[in-house]
Amino acid sequence: MARRLRFNGTGSGVNGCPAVHEDLDSGEIVVHGPALTDPADIGQLRHLNEGEVPIVVPRELLVDFGPKEVTRVPDIIGLDEFDRLFTQFKHVAWRLETRRRYASDEATDTYAQFARGEAVDWDGVDAEWCAERREQTALGKRFERVRIIDNPPTPGQLYLLDNARRNSGVGEHILNLWRADAEPLGLPDEDFWLFDSRLVALLNFDEADNLVSVELITEPAEVLRYAQARDAAMHHAVPYEQVAAQLTAKE
Repeated sequence: MARRLRFNGTGSGVNGCPAVHEDLDSGEIVVHGPALTDPADIGQLRHLNEGEVPIVVPRELLVDFGPKEVTRVPDIIGLDEFDRLFTQFKHVAWRLETRRRYASDEATDTYAQFARGEAVDWDGVDAEWCAERREQTALGKRFERVRIIDNPPTPGQLYLLDNARRNSGVGEHILNLWRADAEPLGLPDEDFWLFDSRLVALLNFDEADNLVSVELITEPAEVLRYAQARDAAMHHAVPYEQVAAQLTAKE
């Protein structure tokens, strides 16, 4: 079975080599770079076993993108602290949504309307949430999302496509990215908020698609990885209205 490898980063902005990857299941680190080939150099190495290949990487690569602790301890924050992030940020709050459904959506009256094939009445829904978004955008702050969508979309994704009308009405900029286009980009299979390119709120879900915890990530190399994912997603995503029009044309 193939490993689930995550790209942590590279010290090269040109050809992407050398680089560091991490096995998401075992925690093992994979490093690749130019091979050490000079026999005089190889002869100085201890414990080089058959089948092993010595490579040469810049020291900065391991410092910037290698693990900083033997066992990583997540910094889990409470929902109140998570909520405060949406008023404490200074410039841009950016979200990647990758899941096919969210259990919290399906517990709402608006989802019930949508599931019955009725026009969803978004007026007055989450009035406090909408007021806060308007207040923050009036201060010049930006809220942006890229939502991954399957082809054909799941019911939950279609619901969020309709929901985008409400969110964009209070100042959010919402784009969609087809999953087939997202996969070659190597985007993380994670939901997260990125605040001011400075900190990440990683959203952890259980197998029933319930949000179970929020992990705060501030380590610069980790934040950079999520910022790179944002840049790639934003480059390839399209306005949600374009996706909605495409789906309507197929009906």
